[in-house]
Amino acid sequence: MRDHDGMPVTTDWPAPVAAGPVRATVRVPGSKSLTNRALVLAAQADSPSLLSGALHSRDTELMAAALRSLGVSVAPAGPARWQVSPAPLTGPATIDCGLAGTVMRFVPPLAATATGTITFDGDPAARRRPMNVILAALRDLGVDVRGSGLPFTVLGSGSVPAGTVEIDASASSQFVSGLLLAAASFDGPLTVRHVGKPVPSQPHIEMTVAALRHVDVRVDDDLPDQWTVTPGPVAPWTDPIEPDLSNATPFLAAAAITGGRVTVPHWPGTTTQAGDAIRGILVDMGASVALDADGLTVTGPTGLSGIDVDLHDVGELTPTVAALALFADGPSELRGIGHLRGHETDRLAALATDIAAVGGDVIERADGLTIRPAALHGGRWRSCADHRMATAGAIVGLRVADVVVDDIGTTAKTLPGFAEMWTAMLEGTVTEEVEVRH
Repeated sequence: MRDHDGMPVTTDWPAPVAAGPVRATVRVPGSKSLTNRALVLAAQADSPSLLSGALHSRDTELMAAALRSLGVSVAPAGPARWQVSPAPLTGPATIDCGLAGTVMRFVPPLAATATGTITFDGDPAARRRPMNVILAALRDLGVDVRGSGLPFTVLGSGSVPAGTVEIDASASSQFVSGLLLAAASFDGPLTVRHVGKPVPSQPHIEMTVAALRHVDVRVDDDLPDQWTVTPGPVAPWTDPIEPDLSNATPFLAAAAITGGRVTVPHWPGTTTQAGDAIRGILVDMGASVALDADGLTVTGPTGLSGIDVDLHDVGELTPTVAALALFADGPSELRGIGHLRGHETDRLAALATDIAAVGGDVIERADGLTIRPAALHGGRWRSCADHRMATAGAIVGLRVADVVVDDIGTTAKTLPGFAEMWTAMLEGTVTEEVEVRH
């Protein structure tokens, strides 16, 4: 939530306790990750695109505004639609990245193909997020970049000669995706070679490659940790945007910890979204999971089991899984997630602090968390301006009275109206099954 000057406004939100097993059908809006990739590609297309099923949230509004600043026409065309009409990219422009990693890492390579001076800045917390990897890569490609983190400036010459760059993307897969998404507009083939520890969130790179191929861009990803994009015409975007599976996970978690049943319609049978991994995680913790024509349905068990899981490739699920682990009957080990220290906040430190604040038994390690059963009590759950931290607090509040999330409004980053959706879901716990729409 923000005031008229764009500054964050925090509002305490007493997380509601579930009166019984949660039973609901919850329709979640489109994927933020897919929407912002589609917007970037549609901005480069050879004719207009109509993005259906797309998300309207703070992160996607920031992306739309960034593209408009560069001369692209991006307009809402309905509750879940964006109309994008490409145009030559020009500056000068000032781009507000907010706290959106996709904006601060996807738009600079595209801005390098524009003419003029493009300045980037964002929320105070965004200035702490790592950026030098992608900015150094652009310099290696001959782009004039001033600065190594927000705020920084790209002096676009209208072309990028491309070539081969080696980067260490072990802090974020977005460094790879940002370069690949703009490469169709470069002057020659771009090869991105990752050197370093394994890239986190590999499904997001697979999503980028699939998105590029959807608009007829040639991508060679045959070699491990190497991607080559051939420049050429970009076709309009035509696929409907899938529901945001990561945003669906708190609602599915509600079924798991209350012994209830929640269905998310239109869950894809195959997808590159990291959120799909919640299916296996919930099964390992004892829940029943079914995917059929009605969507994905999770039925909670009488008790959850602890889990030992490597979340390196699906780190965005960590807050949800950590919240679930608080109610397991045995210890849980969440591993492979050191890179989360560079997200909207240091998610490992923030989770450890919040869990301790409600009486949880947690050990914070360099690369993960150990969570053991403990008697929980009410307390203040800090969102740290992080949407996934806020939804984790909502999950905990289902079973623990007097949990107060300090800023539920931060969920508008990817899921506007979350609090209302959560309340509507809970209204289904004491009556007939309720359908939650957004």
